[in-house]
Amino acid sequence: MTTKAKKIKESSPEFDYTTIKTFEDACKKVNTDPAKLPDVSGILEEFAKPIIAAYKLLIIYKAINNEWKPDWSNWDQYKYYPLFEVLSSRFGFSGSDFSYDTTDARVGSRLCTDTWEKALYIAEQFKAEYQEYFLYSE
Repeated sequence: MTTKAKKIKESSPEFDYTTIKTFEDACKKVNTDPAKLPDVSGILEEFAKPIIAAYKLLIIYKAINNEWKPDWSNWDQYKYYPLFEVLSSRFGFSGSDFSYDTTDARVGSRLCTDTWEKALYIAEQFKAEYQEYFLYSE
C-alpha cells in the first residue's frame, strides 16, 4: 500500500452500519436492485416466504458487514450472531450467556458479524425478516 493510499485509508471515517435501516438501504449499499427477489414460483408456497427472507438477511448482513467476511478456519476470529427465543405467541431477541441450558435458534454461517453490537442491531432492526425466516406461517 502506498503512503498516500495508507493516509486516505487512515483518515477515512469508519462505515456507520446504523445507516442501514431497511432492506432497501442494504440493497443500495451493495448495489443491487431490491425489486429483484429470488424466483420462488416453482417451489411449495409454504417455503417461499422463508427463502425470500433468507435472501434479504444475506443482503442485510453483507451491507452491514461492509467488506468483513468470516474466516471459518480462524478460531481466533470472533463471529457474532443473534439468538432468538420463541415462546407460544412471542418471538424476540434473547440475550444469551454461554450456559448449556440456553434455548436458541442457530443461523447459517453467512449470517454473522464481527461485533456483538452489529448482531444486536440486526436482531432488533430486522426482526420482521427473522420472523419470516424462522417461523412457519401460511
